Amino acid sequence: MDYRKVGKWGLMLSELSLGSWLTFGNQLNLVDVKEIVHIAFDNGITFFDTAEAYNGGVAEYLFGQVLKDFNRMDYVVSTKIFWWGPRERNQHGLSKKHLIEGLYNSLKRLQLDYVDIVYCHRPDPETPLEEVVSAMDYILRQGMALYWGTSEWPVDKIRKAAELSRQIGILPPIVEQPQYNMFVRERVENEYLPAYEDPGIGLTTFSPLASGLLSGKYLNGIPEGSRLDRFPQVKKFVEEGGLLSKKTFEKIRKLRKVAEKVEATLPQLAIAWVLKNEFVTSVILGVSRKEQLVENLKAVEVKDRLTGDIMKEIESILKE
Repeated sequence: MDYRKVGKWGLMLSELSLGSWLTFGNQLNLVDVKEIVHIAFDNGITFFDTAEAYNGGVAEYLFGQVLKDFNRMDYVVSTKIFWWGPRERNQHGLSKKHLIEGLYNSLKRLQLDYVDIVYCHRPDPETPLEEVVSAMDYILRQGMALYWGTSEWPVDKIRKAAELSRQIGILPPIVEQPQYNMFVRERVENEYLPAYEDPGIGLTTFSPLASGLLSGKYLNGIPEGSRLDRFPQVKKFVEEGGLLSKKTFEKIRKLRKVAEKVEATLPQLAIAWVLKNEFVTSVILGVSRKEQLVENLKAVEVKDRLTGDIMKEIESILKE
């Protein structure tokens, strides 16, 4: 396992990390979570990601039950604030009230005095950026979080937030959390380019397997109990992105042959491909079984087998 700086900043993250969306509390109970987190940690994963919205706070609660097994200095944990309850009750969005109260409640569920990173889970068109930055000023100065970042924000808002942060003398957002995989690339590879230089953000990317498509499990339909079967919102997202198509499946079949060429599984190839991007700090894994985690961990070895020629072969497939 390698460890990478978050953009230009001093914080180091394991190149693979463990997330909790959909899985913690839905597919994994406390016993499962404890086993998986320990396997991750024993294999060098020191960055763990969650959010107040994940299963109504259950994901944070489960992490809180397990992270106390480790020395606080040995891991990095992040959470995200945006969705909790109705906006009219100040429980939704990025108002100063919800950011502070939401993070306070997250810390209680996590049983922590602080998180290393707090993300603004989405941009909020109904809250001025000045208010968001003011909330982060309070959160950082109070020691509730050490750093802050954004998730799925457009680059112009990230850079504006950085400018406002400098004006009041606080650390700007240091990290963005976008979706990034072989089929979803535009934002990471093009839109965010200016922000890698200034404010020098890093990336903690999610969905390296494109909601499971790059596992190959959907080539012959949607298996019962799979993510696209159990979670309609995920299936809708994939369908709206035009990814459930013959063209996509043909690319997946060709990519599986490339994986065989480098003695890897298709998921390992897909994760290793993300790791080859120099701007990616950490790839967040979402697993519903310990066997998936063990398999995916081997992507750190596969990335060294992705030579220039192999990367060109992958690119030619993806451009078809």
